Amino acid sequence: MNTFLLILLLVAMGAVAYVLVRGVIAMAQGKDVSGEVQQGYMQKRVLYQGVAIVIVVLILVMAGRG
Repeated sequence: MNTFLLILLLVAMGAVAYVLVRGVIAMAQGKDVSGEVQQGYMQKRVLYQGVAIVIVVLILVMAGRG
């Protein structure tokens, strides 16, 4: 189970990094004058970070039991 959670954590961290880089690239291009695209990227990043935190908490709970 811990291996599965670690793999899930790596996937979540990768998703956070991917969305962060995409948001920075979108901001650097400057095509989105209203900021809606950057806002969408920021919301996705916060969501993925929340998922990663929940996974870390699950890993710590599992480690505390053992």
